[in-house]
Amino acid sequence: MKKLIILLAAATLAAAGCKSPEQKVMARFVPERADDFVFENNLIAGRFYGKALEGNPTSPGLDIWVKLPGKLVADEWYKGAMEDPGYYHHDHGGKDCYKVAVSLGGGASVPLIDGKLCYPKTNYRSYEVLETTPEKVVFTLSYPEWEASEGVKVSLTKKLTVTADSYFTAVEDSYTFSGCDSLCVAAGLKLHSAQQTVVDSLEKSDRYAIWEKASDQSAEPEDGLIGVAVVLPGADGLLLSRELDHALLVKEIVSGETLSYSIGSCWSKGEIKTAEDWFALVSGR
Repeated sequence: MKKLIILLAAATLAAAGCKSPEQKVMARFVPERADDFVFENNLIAGRFYGKALEGNPTSPGLDIWVKLPGKLVADEWYKGAMEDPGYYHHDHGGKDCYKVAVSLGGGASVPLIDGKLCYPKTNYRSYEVLETTPEKVVFTLSYPEWEASEGVKVSLTKKLTVTADSYFTAVEDSYTFSGCDSLCVAAGLKLHSAQQTVVDSLEKSDRYAIWEKASDQSAEPEDGLIGVAVVLPGADGLLLSRELDHALLVKEIVSGETLSYSIGSCWSKGEIKTAEDWFALVSGR
């Protein structure tokens, strides 16, 4: 009798259509494509550059991938790139049309010393996925020690928390350094000034947002627009530098301190259609 009851219960659950929770986030190392580390949720996507791309470029900046709301796409795009290296530069319900080069891209931080952004000498060299659920993924990327300026040696571990249904990703950058008592660190975004960039500080000293045309149109014309943002609670100030071609939020830290901030992005072909809508969303965080 017990066996019959168990079988009936299993049949009832199957008939009710019980399913595992939908996976709305992902993050993984991509050895098949130049050591990228990619992450996404059901609204946004992005990648960081690994060892195999050093020199082309060597950059800590986030490369934004725009996409339509809904499914996860990164694995599909990387699979397509195995046959066509330019696959994800063409629109498949989204694409990579954002240019990073040597910059902070769509959201990263580095020391700011004597008015200069002091980038790591390598791309990330190790990673760890700390947590994965259908709604959240947490991972770290580590950048080995480099000489940021004469006598100042710095190492960095980035921790990112990606949650479902959000245009924003939480970042915790832990800096360890020697050669100075404190360090000015800048969390920022690349200004693609040739792409009619609009920058809005939203009348707050701890955040700013950008709205601009796609910065890389080499593969095909792009008529969508991209929104990007950084929110740094407790920032010491905001610096918009045309010379550095960056918008930066700066904060003084001591060795071992964590710089906590949020980065965000959107695409005008998705749910957020205008600069006003994007700025309002960033302002309300």
